[in-house]
Amino acid sequence: MPLDPKPADISRIPGALRLYQVSSIITGVFLLLLCAEVYAKFILGYELEMNGAEGFLAFVPRGTVAAINLSTIILIVHGWFYVLYLFADFRLWSLMRWPFSLFVLIALGGIIPTLSFFLEGPMTRRVKRSLEQLEAKKAAEVRS
Repeated sequence: MPLDPKPADISRIPGALRLYQVSSIITGVFLLLLCAEVYAKFILGYELEMNGAEGFLAFVPRGTVAAINLSTIILIVHGWFYVLYLFADFRLWSLMRWPFSLFVLIALGGIIPTLSFFLEGPMTRRVKRSLEQLEAKKAAEVRS
């Protein structure tokens, strides 16, 4: 039997949901950039360089980056946003008191390309539906 959120936590859920939504989109975008970067680096043999001899942005042969290595920056930024995404996932999961399997599914959204985009909508609807049900239950208790 699923557990309802604790009454004291209900006011925290909208903020946790918003953090999850934002981090989900940002992490998904950087994961797609990371996939493109890995493809360019290991399949095509190029890295993305910024402010180098080739201009503002240029693909240069792998291992020859002399200026700012955007390939590495994309990797690092995705990693840190994934940490934020996991925090947002954990916060929403713990406030909603969902089963652990749902936490794992949402966490996979940051490492499986495009999954975070497909999960964000259903998870948001699930949270909002749950909050509406809790509000209706509370209103029914007040009337009786």
